[in-house]
Amino acid sequence: MTTPAYLNALRAFDAAARHQSFSAAAAELNVTPAAVGQQVRNLESWLGIALFARASSGSARLVLTDAARAALPDIREGFERLTVGLARLKDAGMHAGLTITVSPAFAAKWLLPRIERFQQAYPDLDVLLDTNARSVDFQAERIDVGVRYGGGKWPGLTAVRLMDEVMFPVCSPDFAQLMGGTLSAAALEGSTLIHDLSMANEPDYPTWRMWLDASGYPQIKANHGLRINNSAAVLQAAMEGQGLALARSVMVRDDLAAGRLIRPFADKGLDCPLTQAYYVVYRPECGELPKVRAFRDWVLGEAGALASEA
Repeated sequence: MTTPAYLNALRAFDAAARHQSFSAAAAELNVTPAAVGQQVRNLESWLGIALFARASSGSARLVLTDAARAALPDIREGFERLTVGLARLKDAGMHAGLTITVSPAFAAKWLLPRIERFQQAYPDLDVLLDTNARSVDFQAERIDVGVRYGGGKWPGLTAVRLMDEVMFPVCSPDFAQLMGGTLSAAALEGSTLIHDLSMANEPDYPTWRMWLDASGYPQIKANHGLRINNSAAVLQAAMEGQGLALARSVMVRDDLAAGRLIRPFADKGLDCPLTQAYYVVYRPECGELPKVRAFRDWVLGEAGALASEA
């Protein structure tokens, strides 16, 4: 087997092992399932051993043999080192690419208003911003670096804490229920509550019910209002006077500073601290690539400057 064929066969084996499926591996590699199967069979023939066995009960799911399972970590590490080496060579060119993954809401409310400063500092980097609500596979989707919100532990990724935040109610300065820029308990009870569903599956994520109980308003019902599954859209609805939003401080910072939103309860004791935070994330073997290091250091510096202003 020649070197190119050997590498292609190993790539097909690695993809099939990760997905436990020739079809899913084919979709990743942009070839047909038959081509993946043939590559794997060629590799098995060359090695003289079986790499996969069919699962029991007639399942189409691929199952690694013991020998394949033992060898797979070393094969993946080899591909990772090749990827890093190629990335270093590519970075030496005039127009290196940097792919950054962030949530759509974080992109809209925090990163995009600041990314021009990064581009000015690193004009030779071509930035591709991947805004995705799901957690992407950094290796399969060729992601260099990202910002994630959560507990700080993601398999296969280094996570560097970026920003903490709290939650508090906000509304438009023209919100109809306001009296002198503040909201009374009676007005609160009659206000539309805007619910952010983007973190609805996180048990520690504060809800309107939690905020009302903690702030001394247990009598106010929280099961009504407007429900939106995007944090940026939640804030936009509040800006348009559609109700009160329970906002995350990182997301709402610029809107408060610009006067597009206000806090109708000035008491910071009513803030809800969050157990989760924002993290810069990247694959460990890519942490010292110049382009990854550049973005990591820049975004940490931006966050640090904002914290010192608070």
